[in-house]
Amino acid sequence: MARVALNKSSMAKERDNLKLYQRILPSLEMKRQQLTAELSRSREQLEEIREELEMFQKGIADQIPMLANREIDVSNLVTVESVEIGEENVVGVPLPFLKRLQTNVDPYSLLGKPPWVDALVGRLAQTTELRLKVQVAQQRVRLIEAAERRITQRVNLFDKIMIPGAKQNIKKIQIFLGDAERAAVVRSKLAKRKQQAERQQLVGGGAV
Repeated sequence: MARVALNKSSMAKERDNLKLYQRILPSLEMKRQQLTAELSRSREQLEEIREELEMFQKGIADQIPMLANREIDVSNLVTVESVEIGEENVVGVPLPFLKRLQTNVDPYSLLGKPPWVDALVGRLAQTTELRLKVQVAQQRVRLIEAAERRITQRVNLFDKIMIPGAKQNIKKIQIFLGDAERAAVVRSKLAKRKQQAERQQLVGGGAV
């Protein structure tokens, strides 16, 4: 940190800096609180989607127990054809959201597959969408966590370093200027006494 100049000009600059820092800090703290609240909401949403996916998958297993039959191949039955991820600004942070998902059903023989495969196709598409939503929700949480860390660092910078530093510099300058002013008064008094003593000597030396 640069050494502060101990003069009135530097004092005025430090006071202006302190006012600026004290004006910025509340807005940073408010932004941090907003991000913390949004992070809490995003984590809850992520957990809800995870639970929905888990329950949906369990429902498939319960409703279509025939999936346990390894002789019937249903792998790659439903694939992702295209995904469109949008972006929204939340508390100043650009966050992704699932805008559109297009899945593709691999053609299969109605005679070569059992009837329950038809019901499975729709459920697999929904599962794919839920899994993608989980991924997007995870990314949202990561981005908000990073933004909250950055804003917390800035809050700490102003609150614990810049504001106390400006106050300390102001106090240091005040002490220096106070000492300098007192020293000037003492010098002035000494000079005045010296002048008075010299005048008295002159007056005394001229007496007959």
